[in-house]
Amino acid sequence: MQAYSLFEGSFSVDASKKFIPFDPALHNATDRPGSMFIQVHPFLIESPNGPILCDTGLGLKDENGTLLLYQNLKKMGYEPKDVKYVLMSHLHKDHAGGMVNFEDGVGRIAFPEAEYIVQRGEWEDAYSGINPSYRTEIFDVVQRSGNLNLVEGAGSVNHEIAFKRSGGHTRNHQVFHIETGDNHYFFGGDVLPKPEEIIHNHIAKYDDNGRLSKQLRQEYWKQGAPENWIYLFYHAKSFAIGQPKLRSDGTYEMIEAK
Repeated sequence: MQAYSLFEGSFSVDASKKFIPFDPALHNATDRPGSMFIQVHPFLIESPNGPILCDTGLGLKDENGTLLLYQNLKKMGYEPKDVKYVLMSHLHKDHAGGMVNFEDGVGRIAFPEAEYIVQRGEWEDAYSGINPSYRTEIFDVVQRSGNLNLVEGAGSVNHEIAFKRSGGHTRNHQVFHIETGDNHYFFGGDVLPKPEEIIHNHIAKYDDNGRLSKQLRQEYWKQGAPENWIYLFYHAKSFAIGQPKLRSDGTYEMIEAK
Protein backbone atom coordinates (compact mmCIF):
# COMPACT_ATOMS: atom_id res chain seq x y z
CA MET A 1 0.00 0.00 0.00
CA GLN A 2 1.14 3.50 -0.85
CA ALA A 3 -1.96 5.37 0.37
CA TYR A 4 -2.69 6.65 3.87
CA SER A 5 -5.51 8.47 5.60
CA LEU A 6 -4.46 11.78 7.18
CA PHE A 7 -7.46 11.64 9.52
CA GLU A 8 -8.50 15.08 10.75
CA GLY A 9 -11.33 14.07 13.07
CA SER A 10 -15.02 13.32 13.59
CA PHE A 11 -17.61 16.07 13.52
CA SER A 12 -21.29 16.89 13.77
CA VAL A 13 -22.75 19.25 11.18
CA ASP A 14 -26.17 20.92 11.50
CA ALA A 15 -28.06 23.45 9.36
CA SER A 16 -25.50 26.14 10.23
CA LYS A 17 -22.86 24.13 8.25
CA LYS A 18 -20.48 24.40 11.22
CA PHE A 19 -18.21 21.44 11.87
CA ILE A 20 -18.21 20.74 15.60
CA PRO A 21 -15.79 18.10 16.95
CA PHE A 22 -17.60 14.96 18.07
CA ASP A 23 -16.06 12.19 20.16
CA PRO A 24 -18.52 9.35 20.92
CA ALA A 25 -16.62 8.67 24.13
CA LEU A 26 -17.26 12.21 25.35
CA HIS A 27 -20.35 13.46 23.53
CA ASN A 28 -23.93 12.29 23.08
CA ALA A 29 -25.46 12.40 19.61
CA THR A 30 -28.92 13.15 21.08
CA ASP A 31 -27.55 16.48 22.31
CA ARG A 32 -27.06 17.55 18.69
CA PRO A 33 -30.46 17.15 17.04
CA GLY A 34 -30.70 17.56 13.30
CA SER A 35 -26.98 16.94 12.83
CA MET A 36 -25.06 14.71 10.45
CA PHE A 37 -22.03 12.95 11.87
CA ILE A 38 -19.07 12.69 9.54
CA GLN A 39 -15.37 11.95 9.50
CA VAL A 40 -12.74 13.80 7.49
CA HIS A 41 -9.95 11.88 5.75
CA PRO A 42 -7.56 13.73 3.45
CA PHE A 43 -5.26 11.21 1.78
CA LEU A 44 -1.56 10.89 1.07
CA ILE A 45 -0.43 8.77 -1.86
CA GLU A 46 3.26 8.03 -2.22
CA SER A 47 4.61 8.24 -5.75
CA PRO A 48 8.03 8.20 -7.42
CA ASN A 49 7.21 11.74 -8.58
CA GLY A 50 6.62 12.90 -5.00
CA PRO A 51 3.77 12.80 -2.47
CA ILE A 52 0.21 13.43 -3.70
CA LEU A 53 -2.57 14.83 -1.51
CA CYS A 54 -6.25 14.16 -2.18
CA ASP A 55 -8.21 17.09 -0.69
CA THR A 56 -6.94 19.01 2.33
CA GLY A 57 -9.46 18.80 5.17
CA LEU A 58 -10.85 21.64 7.26
CA GLY A 59 -7.49 23.23 7.96
CA LEU A 60 -7.75 22.64 11.72
CA LYS A 61 -4.79 23.32 14.01
CA ASP A 62 -3.49 21.91 17.27
CA GLU A 63 -2.96 23.86 20.50
CA ASN A 64 0.39 25.10 19.17
CA GLY A 65 -1.13 26.52 16.00
CA THR A 66 0.20 23.81 13.69
CA LEU A 67 -2.01 22.42 10.96
CA LEU A 68 -3.14 18.90 11.78
CA LEU A 69 -2.47 18.09 8.15
CA TYR A 70 1.18 19.03 8.68
CA GLN A 71 1.38 16.85 11.77
CA ASN A 72 -0.08 13.87 9.96
CA LEU A 73 2.30 14.34 7.04
CA LYS A 74 5.27 14.41 9.39
CA LYS A 75 4.15 11.11 10.91
CA MET A 76 4.59 9.69 7.41
CA GLY A 77 8.06 11.24 7.14
CA TYR A 78 7.16 14.22 4.93
CA GLU A 79 7.34 18.00 5.14
CA PRO A 80 4.85 20.36 3.44
CA LYS A 81 7.46 21.30 0.84
CA ASP A 82 7.71 17.65 -0.23
CA VAL A 83 4.13 17.52 -1.60
CA LYS A 84 4.08 17.73 -5.41
CA TYR A 85 0.35 17.59 -6.21
CA VAL A 86 -2.81 18.61 -4.37
CA LEU A 87 -5.83 17.04 -6.07
CA MET A 88 -9.07 18.86 -5.22
CA SER A 89 -12.33 16.99 -5.80
CA HIS A 90 -14.24 20.21 -5.04
CA LEU A 91 -13.86 23.30 -2.89
CA HIS A 92 -16.29 22.98 0.02
CA LYS A 93 -14.64 24.10 3.25
CA ASP A 94 -14.28 20.60 4.71
CA HIS A 95 -12.18 19.65 1.69
CA ALA A 96 -10.38 22.92 0.94
CA GLY A 97 -9.54 24.34 4.38
CA GLY A 98 -5.98 23.03 4.36
CA MET A 99 -5.08 24.46 0.97
CA VAL A 100 -3.80 27.53 2.83
CA ASN A 101 -2.11 28.07 6.19
CA PHE A 102 -3.26 31.18 8.05
CA GLU A 103 -0.90 32.58 10.70
CA ASP A 104 -1.58 35.88 12.49
CA GLY A 105 -4.26 36.64 9.95
CA VAL A 106 -1.95 36.17 6.96
CA GLY A 107 -2.62 33.35 4.54
CA ARG A 108 0.15 31.47 2.78
CA ILE A 109 -0.05 28.55 0.41
CA ALA A 110 0.17 25.42 2.57
CA PHE A 111 2.19 23.34 0.10
CA PRO A 112 4.57 25.75 -1.65
CA GLU A 113 6.04 23.23 -4.11
CA ALA A 114 2.73 21.61 -5.07
CA GLU A 115 0.56 22.00 -8.13
CA TYR A 116 -3.09 22.45 -7.07
CA ILE A 117 -5.46 20.72 -9.52
CA VAL A 118 -8.97 22.28 -9.57
CA GLN A 119 -11.78 22.15 -12.11
CA ARG A 120 -12.23 25.60 -13.66
CA GLY A 121 -16.02 25.48 -13.30
CA GLU A 122 -15.68 24.60 -9.59
CA TRP A 123 -13.31 27.53 -9.13
CA GLU A 124 -15.77 29.90 -10.78
CA ASP A 125 -18.69 28.55 -8.73
CA ALA A 126 -16.68 29.01 -5.54
CA TYR A 127 -16.58 32.76 -6.18
CA SER A 128 -20.22 33.01 -7.21
CA GLY A 129 -21.72 33.00 -3.72
CA ILE A 130 -24.01 30.08 -4.55
CA ASN A 131 -23.05 28.10 -1.45
CA PRO A 132 -21.91 29.15 2.05
CA SER A 133 -19.62 26.11 2.11
CA TYR A 134 -17.10 28.00 -0.03
CA ARG A 135 -14.49 30.18 1.75
CA THR A 136 -13.20 32.68 -0.79
CA GLU A 137 -10.44 34.00 1.50
CA ILE A 138 -8.71 30.64 0.95
CA PHE A 139 -9.02 30.83 -2.82
CA ASP A 140 -7.67 34.39 -2.93
CA VAL A 141 -4.39 33.12 -1.45
CA VAL A 142 -4.23 30.15 -3.84
CA GLN A 143 -4.88 32.38 -6.83
CA ARG A 144 -1.99 34.69 -5.94
CA SER A 145 0.41 31.82 -5.26
CA GLY A 146 1.11 30.72 -8.81
CA ASN A 147 0.45 27.10 -7.76
CA LEU A 148 -3.05 26.84 -9.23
CA ASN A 149 -3.72 24.65 -12.27
CA LEU A 150 -7.30 25.02 -13.52
CA VAL A 151 -8.32 22.03 -15.61
CA GLU A 152 -11.46 21.38 -17.64
CA GLY A 153 -13.41 18.22 -18.31
CA ALA A 154 -11.21 15.15 -18.39
CA GLY A 155 -7.49 14.74 -18.89
CA SER A 156 -4.16 13.85 -17.35
CA VAL A 157 -1.81 15.75 -15.08
CA ASN A 158 1.03 13.32 -15.79
CA HIS A 159 1.41 9.62 -16.57
CA GLU A 160 0.14 8.72 -13.09
CA ILE A 161 -2.74 11.14 -12.43
CA ALA A 162 -5.95 11.43 -14.46
CA PHE A 163 -8.97 13.59 -13.65
CA LYS A 164 -12.56 13.70 -14.84
CA ARG A 165 -15.34 16.19 -14.16
CA SER A 166 -18.14 14.13 -12.65
CA GLY A 167 -20.68 16.63 -11.31
CA GLY A 168 -23.11 15.13 -8.83
CA HIS A 169 -22.12 16.56 -5.46
CA THR A 170 -21.36 19.97 -6.94
CA ARG A 171 -21.89 21.01 -10.55
CA ASN A 172 -18.17 20.72 -11.31
CA HIS A 173 -17.01 18.09 -8.85
CA GLN A 174 -14.18 15.92 -10.21
CA VAL A 175 -12.78 12.47 -9.48
CA PHE A 176 -9.23 11.18 -9.81
CA HIS A 177 -7.48 8.02 -10.91
CA ILE A 178 -3.93 7.67 -9.59
CA GLU A 179 -1.96 4.76 -11.01
CA THR A 180 1.40 4.34 -9.33
CA GLY A 181 3.44 1.22 -8.76
CA ASP A 182 1.08 -1.73 -9.17
CA ASN A 183 -1.93 0.08 -7.70
CA HIS A 184 -4.86 1.93 -9.22
CA TYR A 185 -6.28 4.37 -6.66
CA PHE A 186 -9.68 5.96 -7.17
CA PHE A 187 -10.62 9.11 -5.28
CA GLY A 188 -14.32 9.89 -5.68
CA GLY A 189 -14.50 12.82 -3.28
CA ASP A 190 -18.08 13.42 -2.15
CA VAL A 191 -19.66 11.45 -4.97
CA LEU A 192 -18.36 8.28 -3.31
CA PRO A 193 -17.50 9.37 0.26
CA LYS A 194 -18.23 6.14 2.19
CA PRO A 195 -17.87 2.43 1.42
CA GLU A 196 -21.43 1.74 2.60
CA GLU A 197 -22.84 3.91 -0.19
CA ILE A 198 -21.86 1.32 -2.77
CA ILE A 199 -24.40 -1.10 -1.29
CA HIS A 200 -26.91 1.26 0.34
CA ASN A 201 -27.01 3.59 -2.64
CA HIS A 202 -29.41 6.50 -2.16
CA ILE A 203 -30.16 9.99 -3.41
CA ALA A 204 -28.54 12.41 -0.97
CA LYS A 205 -30.23 15.73 -0.26
CA TYR A 206 -26.88 17.46 0.13
CA ASP A 207 -25.88 16.74 -3.50
CA ASP A 208 -26.42 19.20 -6.31
CA ASN A 209 -27.65 16.29 -8.44
CA GLY A 210 -28.36 13.30 -6.21
CA ARG A 211 -29.62 11.11 -9.04
CA LEU A 212 -26.39 11.60 -10.95
CA SER A 213 -24.28 10.81 -7.87
CA LYS A 214 -26.26 7.61 -7.32
CA GLN A 215 -25.71 6.57 -10.94
CA LEU A 216 -22.00 7.38 -10.80
CA ARG A 217 -21.45 5.32 -7.66
CA GLN A 218 -22.87 2.29 -9.44
CA GLU A 219 -20.64 2.92 -12.44
CA TYR A 220 -17.49 3.35 -10.34
CA TRP A 221 -18.13 0.06 -8.57
CA LYS A 222 -19.11 -1.86 -11.71
CA GLN A 223 -15.95 -0.80 -13.50
CA GLY A 224 -13.54 -0.69 -10.58
CA ALA A 225 -14.32 -3.96 -8.81
CA PRO A 226 -13.16 -6.29 -11.63
CA GLU A 227 -10.11 -4.04 -12.18
CA ASN A 228 -9.19 -4.13 -8.48
CA TRP A 229 -9.27 -0.39 -7.91
CA ILE A 230 -8.33 0.80 -4.43
CA TYR A 231 -11.01 3.23 -3.25
CA LEU A 232 -10.32 6.24 -1.03
CA PHE A 233 -13.36 7.25 1.09
CA TYR A 234 -13.13 10.82 2.36
CA HIS A 235 -15.99 10.69 4.89
CA ALA A 236 -15.67 7.04 5.93
CA LYS A 237 -16.67 5.94 9.41
CA SER A 238 -15.81 2.24 9.09
CA PHE A 239 -12.65 2.15 6.94
CA ALA A 240 -11.18 4.85 4.73
CA ILE A 241 -9.32 2.73 2.17
CA GLY A 242 -11.09 -0.20 0.57
CA GLN A 243 -10.69 -2.72 -2.19
CA PRO A 244 -12.98 -5.27 -3.86
CA LYS A 245 -12.97 -8.93 -2.93
CA LEU A 246 -14.41 -11.56 -5.24
CA ARG A 247 -17.02 -13.78 -3.60
CA SER A 248 -17.56 -17.43 -4.48
CA ASP A 249 -20.76 -16.52 -6.34
CA GLY A 250 -18.89 -14.21 -8.72
CA THR A 251 -20.01 -10.93 -7.11
CA TYR A 252 -17.78 -8.50 -5.26
CA GLU A 253 -17.76 -7.07 -1.76
CA MET A 254 -15.86 -4.09 -0.42
CA ILE A 255 -13.30 -4.84 2.27
CA GLU A 256 -10.67 -2.79 4.05
CA ALA A 257 -7.45 -2.56 2.08
CA LYS A 258 -4.33 -3.80 3.83
